[in-house]
Amino acid sequence: MSFHSVKEISAPISTSLPTYAAEDLTKNGDQAQIVLGTQTYTLRITRAGKLILTK
Repeated sequence: MSFHSVKEISAPISTSLPTYAAEDLTKNGDQAQIVLGTQTYTLRITRAGKLILTK
């Protein structure tokens, strides 16, 4: 698995949370893997433009 840098973007509403474009995470595709500790999750953008995160 390789990691790449993703540019943080400005949130439409002022917030202190980091904000990222889903398209940047998926490299303009429809899936990305997200690692938390030892677990790997799959982030998927559906045809309807919704996000699904699965283990």
